[in-house]
Amino acid sequence: MNRRLCLWCVIALIAAGALVGAAESLRIVPIVRDDTVLISFELADAYTDAVREAVSSGLRTTFTYDIALRMHVPVWVDRTIATAVVSMTDHFDNLTRRHSLSRTVDGRLLEVTVTEDEAVARRWLTAVNRLPLCGTAKLDPSRDYFVQVSARVHPYRASLLGWANAIIGQTRFTFVP
Repeated sequence: MNRRLCLWCVIALIAAGALVGAAESLRIVPIVRDDTVLISFELADAYTDAVREAVSSGLRTTFTYDIALRMHVPVWVDRTIATAVVSMTDHFDNLTRRHSLSRTVDGRLLEVTVTEDEAVARRWLTAVNRLPLCGTAKLDPSRDYFVQVSARVHPYRASLLGWANAIIGQTRFTFVP
């Protein structure tokens, strides 16, 4: 029985180490400008060989990012201020060798583009620049906040960073008007 418990502990430690390393590759930058909280983030190592194979085979590949802005509340549950779901999709056409890229935020189609450059498609899927999340009227001055981003990819066999299907990262900041 002790061997089995030790084996599970070792597996849990390896899994935790992989997720911590994965979270380090998710870089999040919150910016407050013109009475709006803007979020930029990049998942540097997400375009793995498995993702590249899924895209090049013609499978519609979607990166989905769940974003939450929360207020840190000591000794209580953190209060959610704003949320957003961002999905970026790449549908590669093997005949024309073109990537059809689309970006949706909370189910609304924001942007569509077509490219032949794989580097453009990779950047499209793994980075978001200056996404407006909420107005600063919802924030209390001099309070601590954090932005949490959870990333996952579909199809699931094209996992992010090896075997992990979801990567979670967060960044803290203080709102000073």
